[in-house]
Amino acid sequence: MVWWQAMILGLVQGFTEFLPVSSSGHLILVRELMGLNSSSAAQFNLMFDIMVHLGTLVAVLIVLYKDVISLFRKPFKRLGMLIVASVPAVIVGFTCKDFIEKYFSTSTYLCFFFLFTALIMLISEILAKRNKDPKPLGWGGAVGMGMMQGLGVFPGVSRSGSTIFGGTVAGTNSRQVATFSFLMSMPIILGSLLLSVIDVAQSGALASIDWFCVFIGAASAFASGYFAVRVMLKLIAKANFKWFSLYLVVIAVLTFSFYFIPAVR
Repeated sequence: MVWWQAMILGLVQGFTEFLPVSSSGHLILVRELMGLNSSSAAQFNLMFDIMVHLGTLVAVLIVLYKDVISLFRKPFKRLGMLIVASVPAVIVGFTCKDFIEKYFSTSTYLCFFFLFTALIMLISEILAKRNKDPKPLGWGGAVGMGMMQGLGVFPGVSRSGSTIFGGTVAGTNSRQVATFSFLMSMPIILGSLLLSVIDVAQSGALASIDWFCVFIGAASAFASGYFAVRVMLKLIAKANFKWFSLYLVVIAVLTFSFYFIPAVR
């Protein structure tokens, strides 16, 4: 990997982490287009993913610092909902991590997961615009968003898109869905970061990491993530998702054409 590839990957991660289009799916796709998905680069890619996710985490903390601070004020209801909402993704991550990495870490089946995300985003827009009396975020909405976040572990299924769908189905206010969805990203990013650091450290690959490229990627992810959070807070409040659905359908068709068909042959 060279610096400009790191910058592009960082920008892709930052934009797609909070846009409902799947950051993991786009990283796999862009890496394959750049020829960076070789098995020899696996540990570097893992470390790189850790740091670009850290960049997006810092972006969320800066944009939503008031909401983050409010989590630790009595009666701690929102903090409790955040903990409960994080449980499904933790369970799926721990129990399915090896299975997902073995079968879904390449671009072969991305098209189907992209289409799934496109479908739930279109349904989210329809439901949100039909809901004339949205409710404040409650335990039901938090649980629904948490259950859907578990699906975001699969590459190509958008974590933010899944949580938006879960909150919208529960009839929750769109603005509160947006804020809580981004808050939900923090414990998941921190958890995956910790596990990934342990994996890389145990492999002994830390000494061979190109830290300059890692820094470029993290800085790019922070910049694009900051912009994406700002944009999505406005778009989710308006329930304007159909263009993301259209984009994902196009990406799914292209991915199917270039990767799935040759793989089947």
